[in-house]
Amino acid sequence: MHRSAPRLSRILACAAVPVMLVAVGCSSDSGSDGKKSAGSSSSGTAGSKSPEPTVEPAKFADLPDPCASIGKKTIEDLVPDAKKKGGTAGGSTDLSVRSSCSWNGLDDQGVKGSQYRWMDVGFTRFDSDQSLGSGAKRATADYTKQVTKAKGAEGAKKVAAEPAAGIGDEATLVTYGLSKTDEDFVYATVVARTGNVVVTLTYNGAGYAGAKTPSSSDIVKGAQKAAGEAVAAVGKTEQSAGSEDAEKDTKKDEADAKSDAGSEDSPKSKATPKS
Repeated sequence: MHRSAPRLSRILACAAVPVMLVAVGCSSDSGSDGKKSAGSSSSGTAGSKSPEPTVEPAKFADLPDPCASIGKKTIEDLVPDAKKKGGTAGGSTDLSVRSSCSWNGLDDQGVKGSQYRWMDVGFTRFDSDQSLGSGAKRATADYTKQVTKAKGAEGAKKVAAEPAAGIGDEATLVTYGLSKTDEDFVYATVVARTGNVVVTLTYNGAGYAGAKTPSSSDIVKGAQKAAGEAVAAVGKTEQSAGSEDAEKDTKKDEADAKSDAGSEDSPKSKATPKS
């Protein structure tokens, strides 16, 4: 009996060792799982993408009537005896995106010869697009293209370009001479950008039957004046849209007020409920 007691103690001690190892093993595994879980969580957060920035909304949503964009008095002064005082509208599949109008006339001065004048105005509007950029950015790119196009007119002589101050957000004046129909023509083109709209106005003239060739300064002044009016007409489209929205809101408020007043004064609302 005395020998069996120590032997039993050794057996119990040996049996306790695996239990401790199992406990340590579980604790180690849980720590590893915790690290893996934390790692996967952080990697998921790092992999998320930030939202793309939205482009700036386009300033103008419409274009003016091109044939009404320049004042009647200006047309009479710049294109005397115009064949069509109201102008000739150019073709377009969408007048809110692209439009144009032109005038031409021959002022017969008898034995002094005749003066010919021609003027054209064109509008191009660009919408904002998430993939293409803002309307203003797209218009700026087209503005640069139109200036280059004006400077590269076929047969142009003595081409010169300079900024045209006070017209839109930016504007360039391009002048040159051109010989055609056996006469010397003087040209002035103003390319301007206002917001997301590009305005291109060309004005030219020539003297026929012995009449003097118009001075470059007169043609330039006329082109700048007309271009300024065309750009101002674009600005009025935004004001017009704002006034239309305000008018709609006013009418809606008036209708709501009448509806509320009618419900309060209605005989049904004043009737005593039956028991």
